[in-house]
Amino acid sequence: MSVSLQSPPSSAVSSFQGTRLRFSNGSPASNLLFNFQRSFPVIRASSLDTGSTTELDLVSSFSEIVPDTVIFDDFERFPPTAATVSSSLLLGICSLPDTIFRNAVDMALADSECNKHENSELRLSCFSNKALVNVGGDLAKLVPGRVSTEVDARLAYDTHGIIRKVHDLLKLYNEVNVPPERLLFKIPSTWQGIEASRLLESEGIQTHLTFVYSFAQAAAAAQAGASVIQIFVGRLRDWSRNHSGDPEIEAALKRGEDPGLALVTKAYNYIHKYGHKSKLMAAAVRNKQDLFSLLGVDYIIAPLKVLQSLKESITTPEEKYSFVRRLSPESAAIYKFSEEELVKWDQLSFASAVGPAAVELLASGLDGYANQANRVEELFEKIWPPPNV
Repeated sequence: MSVSLQSPPSSAVSSFQGTRLRFSNGSPASNLLFNFQRSFPVIRASSLDTGSTTELDLVSSFSEIVPDTVIFDDFERFPPTAATVSSSLLLGICSLPDTIFRNAVDMALADSECNKHENSELRLSCFSNKALVNVGGDLAKLVPGRVSTEVDARLAYDTHGIIRKVHDLLKLYNEVNVPPERLLFKIPSTWQGIEASRLLESEGIQTHLTFVYSFAQAAAAAQAGASVIQIFVGRLRDWSRNHSGDPEIEAALKRGEDPGLALVTKAYNYIHKYGHKSKLMAAAVRNKQDLFSLLGVDYIIAPLKVLQSLKESITTPEEKYSFVRRLSPESAAIYKFSEEELVKWDQLSFASAVGPAAVELLASGLDGYANQANRVEELFEKIWPPPNV
């Protein structure tokens, strides 16, 4: 599913109360609603005992803690402040006819411009774009944070196709009065996706590069000026437990480091040491120890069970000093990089540096997203034209 990013804070969406929407589709990403950006209010859970605080309070003073939640799920305990709209979300909406977003999808399927296309492929693509934007527009009214829109993963190796898709989506968002500053576009971190990010960012369009599993991807994304770069900590760990032959992962293991945590640390230090504007997000964080090891990174996506444990754990004034910022601009300044890591990345150097873990995990993620996009179009073809519109 998706992640949402950045911009001003939010409140819970009261009209969602009591409703849940869950998916089980094998998607490589599962987040639909999040809290983002440094301007967001940090999640707090202060203890009634004024002499103590919770672990959640303390970790939130180092990094923005993002609930790893699906839409409508546990929004009261850990309220989302921004939103992501994706093919996965559209599938979920269509499975629940009574959801407040169903009308947004039905209106997309009744769109006169889309219905002018005689070519079914163009018509279905138009329907998908309109549905994403209609739902995104509704979400923009409900959360003050940014709405992140997933870009079709089937375009992952087509730089100009990605750019055209983003421009098309931006035009549609303009028609429903959602300004560019409230939007972020989620793009896979292929070389072509990174190039698209570079060109879009040069236009002032903010991008979020996902499926980052190697330093080459992270560094190239930072050089491209991506607004947000997302690394999946747990997935790299899982890969390393069942595979071998990736030099970057094996080097981390030889140093006694977790490969996912090591990549986040290295990417953070690179971004801060060399003055790149990108914000770094650590996703697929599996436990509290992972979270403690990443304190200081811009965003940490944490599972609800971890957040609940942090919220329920009270620390005394003495114990709070045991919480240490692991990542900081100061530590980044003294981090040593090799000459090979400081290259200006191009397609050739990028391809030679991306190891088998990144290749396999990126391909798996793209397959999942592309499958969801195909399913959306197949579903739209079956239900078009929609009833009662």
